[in-house]
Amino acid sequence: MTLRISVIGTGYLGAVHAVGMAELGYTVVGVDVDADKVAALARGEAPFYEPGLDELLAKHSATGRLTFTTDFAAVAGADVHFVCVGTPQRRDGLAADMRYVEAAIDSLAPHLGSECLVVGKSTVPVGTAAAMADRLAKTAPVGAGAELAWNPEFLREGYAVEDTLRPDRLVFGVTSGDAERRLRGVYARAIDDDTPVIVTDLPTAELVKVSANAFLATKISFINAMAEIAEVAGADVTKLADAIGHDARIGRKYLNSGIGFGGGCLPKDIRAFMARAGELGASHSLAFLAEVDAINLRRRQYVVDLTRELVGGSVANRRIAVLGAAFKPHSDDVRDSPALNIAGQLHLQGARVSVYDPKAIANARKVFPTLPYAESAMEACRDASVVLHLTEWQEFRELDPAELAGIVETPVVVDGRNCLDADAWRAAGWTYRGLGRP
Repeated sequence: MTLRISVIGTGYLGAVHAVGMAELGYTVVGVDVDADKVAALARGEAPFYEPGLDELLAKHSATGRLTFTTDFAAVAGADVHFVCVGTPQRRDGLAADMRYVEAAIDSLAPHLGSECLVVGKSTVPVGTAAAMADRLAKTAPVGAGAELAWNPEFLREGYAVEDTLRPDRLVFGVTSGDAERRLRGVYARAIDDDTPVIVTDLPTAELVKVSANAFLATKISFINAMAEIAEVAGADVTKLADAIGHDARIGRKYLNSGIGFGGGCLPKDIRAFMARAGELGASHSLAFLAEVDAINLRRRQYVVDLTRELVGGSVANRRIAVLGAAFKPHSDDVRDSPALNIAGQLHLQGARVSVYDPKAIANARKVFPTLPYAESAMEACRDASVVLHLTEWQEFRELDPAELAGIVETPVVVDGRNCLDADAWRAAGWTYRGLGRP
């Protein structure tokens, strides 16, 4: 019998998970309170850019295997319910806002049948699962017998479809063997392909995701701290990263220095993790994450200061080309984007900024409607005093520096991602400035 799956919340995580479950052969209904989002998904249109998603969404929407609705009653009869709603920061800028998780549980509970499994996938403070299990027990129909488990997601934006279908590991936070059995059934294809499965209790499963994000953020900020040292010592942080990356205990991944991390996960998750540690009386344990956050934010300011230095002390009325608006390539996500933050700071200081991004312009306009945007990299760079390379799209790597030199005012480039060919740009007459490089 084909499993029937419901997915509560159809934002980035939920939409990708719903499509992935349909691709695995299940009958899936996605539920969201946002009628416009649901209507777009029902038409086969993803409300965000993610490689490979549109094709699978259209494929399974056309067959009827995948449907979307605002009516929670549609989840009735599903065997497994995945809760995939967002957990943004509260207005205090620290702790996670749990209203959406609580609302999802409350809306789902009245429609639960017997022997179904509710699975949390949202990134939440440790202790949430136990609280939601109690909430479910109080609000579900008598005799429903719904059990709660936690199955954290590890999606990388730009690779989320692949990560859903072929995960590098599966974590099941469960309180019974039956819940584990059900989750193994859902992910049978991945398990048959030798995906490692780690079975834990609920709090451990919650901690896995935030711990992973905290570690990645720490590694990125570490190499950016080394870039700060390299800048004053005259060293090359890229060679340093290559050298220490050969140590198997360290590894080379996530040791690329630049303007730091952004997006909807790492920044908010490390702040929420610190806040939760404080609530648990263990704030000292994660005190180092405050410096991780501070280092990350300093890299943005460094690029602003460097740009000002390169044009003689003031950016007022100087034309600055910004290549990149998304926080990373293969995404249109501009949440807490370092590139857009730098562009905004320069704009506020009087620079004539021109921003171009292959996918994120529409979202950037919503966040910074007063910024000028270009239709191409060449248009953004025309008559520029400085070109800032801030999102490592392949399109920017493939720019011809000789051709570009012919349209700028002064051939000066700041490589905020340290991935351009410095020798090629210098040979074409450019003043090239990498971060943490001579």
